[in-house]
Amino acid sequence: MPGPLSIEHLAAAVERATSGALGAQVIGDPQRVITTVAPLEAAQAGALSFLANPRYRRFAAATQAGALVLSEADQRALFPTGSPTCVLIVCEAAYTWFAFAAQALAESTEPAAGCAPSAVVHPGARIDRSATIGPLAVIDEDSSIGAGVQIGAGCYVGRRVRISEATRLHPGVRIYDGCRIGARCLLHSGAVIGADGFGFAPFRGRWIKIPQSGAVLIGDDVEIGAGTTIDRGAMGDTVIEDGVKIDNQVQIGHNCRIGAHSAIAGCVGIAGSATIGRRCQLGGASMIQGHITIADDSIISGATAITHDVREAGFYTGIYPFMRNRDWERNAVLLRHLDELRERIRRLEAQVRTQQTGSDR
Repeated sequence: MPGPLSIEHLAAAVERATSGALGAQVIGDPQRVITTVAPLEAAQAGALSFLANPRYRRFAAATQAGALVLSEADQRALFPTGSPTCVLIVCEAAYTWFAFAAQALAESTEPAAGCAPSAVVHPGARIDRSATIGPLAVIDEDSSIGAGVQIGAGCYVGRRVRISEATRLHPGVRIYDGCRIGARCLLHSGAVIGADGFGFAPFRGRWIKIPQSGAVLIGDDVEIGAGTTIDRGAMGDTVIEDGVKIDNQVQIGHNCRIGAHSAIAGCVGIAGSATIGRRCQLGGASMIQGHITIADDSIISGATAITHDVREAGFYTGIYPFMRNRDWERNAVLLRHLDELRERIRRLEAQVRTQQTGSDR
C-alpha cells in the first residue's frame, strides 16, 4: 500500500511484515498522515524520522517530523510527558521499525511486462511472459528469465544464465555465461557477475592463464551494489548464499563463499577461495586474504586486513590510529626498527638476569 499512510496503518504494515515481532507503542494521534521519510534535522510535518543513536538526541528534541521512532530510553530522556509536535513511536529496535515503515511508504512503479523493440533476445532463450526486458538489453542463448523479472536497459545476460522470479537488474548489469541468480534479488548498475577470476601460473618470467570454468551462484533475496564484481570460480563455483547484502565497489574473488545474511560494505576486497561465515559484517575497505575462513557472526571493522583464519566469532579491528602526518612519520621510523629494538631489549633482560644471579651469590 504505497503512498500516504496514517501512523495506525503504518504500524499495522510493520506488524504484518514482521509477524508481530516488532512491538511498538504509539504516543499521540495514530490518525496523523505520513507521506515520506526524512532525517531529523530536515523533517517536516508529513515526515517519519527515527532516532537510533543517542548522539543525535539534540536533533530529535528539535525535530519538526510528524512522527518519530525511538527507543523507550530515548523517549524517557527527551519526551517524558509526550512530544508537543510529533507523534512518538516507541520501539526498542527503532531503526528496524523505521526500515519496515519506509518500505510501506515507498512508491513502487512496476513497468509493463514485455520486451522493448530494441532488445536482442536469442530465439533459444526462455522469457516468462510477465518479465520486462528493457531497451538494448541482450539475452543470450539458452538463458531462462523467471516470472516478474525486470531486466533494465543495456543489460547483458549471457548463455545458460538462470534468473529466478521477481529479481531486478538495473540498467547496465552484466551477467556472464552459466551464472545463476535467485529470486527477489536486486542488482545495481555496473555490477559484473561471472567475470574471470585472477588465475595465472608463472612460467619463465611470464604468466599463463588458468581457464576459469566455474560459475557464480547467487541465492535468494541478495542485493548487489553498483560497480561490484563477483568473479566466477576457477574449478567449482563462487557462491553467494541467501539474504547477503553487498554494497557498491566490492570485489569478490573466484571460489569465494559468502554465508547467508552477511553484509559487506563498500570497497571491501575478498581474495579468491575465502569463506565468509553466516551473518558476518565486513566494514568498508576491509581486506580479506584468500584461502582463509571467517567464523559465523564475526564483525570486521572498516579498513581491517584479515590475513589468517578467524575461528571464533567476535568484533575484530586492525586499524593503525590516524594522527598528524609529522607524528606518523616519526612513529613509522620506529616501526622500521622494531626487530632491532626487540633484540636490544632481550640482551638487556639477559644482562639483568645475569647481574641478579651474581648478586644472589
